[in-house]
Amino acid sequence: MVTTLGQFIDFLIDFIIATFLVGLYLLIYTFATAHNEFALIRRNVLSASLSLGLSLIGFAIPLSSAIINTNTLVDLVLWGLVAIVVQIFAYGIVRVVVPDLTRRIADGEVGTATFLGAVSLAAGIANSAAMTI
Repeated sequence: MVTTLGQFIDFLIDFIIATFLVGLYLLIYTFATAHNEFALIRRNVLSASLSLGLSLIGFAIPLSSAIINTNTLVDLVLWGLVAIVVQIFAYGIVRVVVPDLTRRIADGEVGTATFLGAVSLAAGIANSAAMTI
């Protein structure tokens, strides 16, 4: 029973920290982008939902790797912050490649959103793999 309770407490702590980091990620990412994803999503703009959703998955993949591979809560938070930086960097790269990215997502261009999402996923997968070394 003690082991099960201890494991549950460890789970709860990791889950709370991960939830906080996801919230922080969404706050920072939506601040860093030039368009308001949540306003666009409320207006049912699929491209905004697609790009934000895929970037969130691109963040969650390395975050899950950090939960699995870190031994301290400080390490978990630090690797979570690294995952945020990687996603912001990926967004910045796509903005260079697609200079009118914001307008195109706001206009509902799914192809542009899918490309941004794919880059976010690729960055998250590479980030996750690099954490396991």
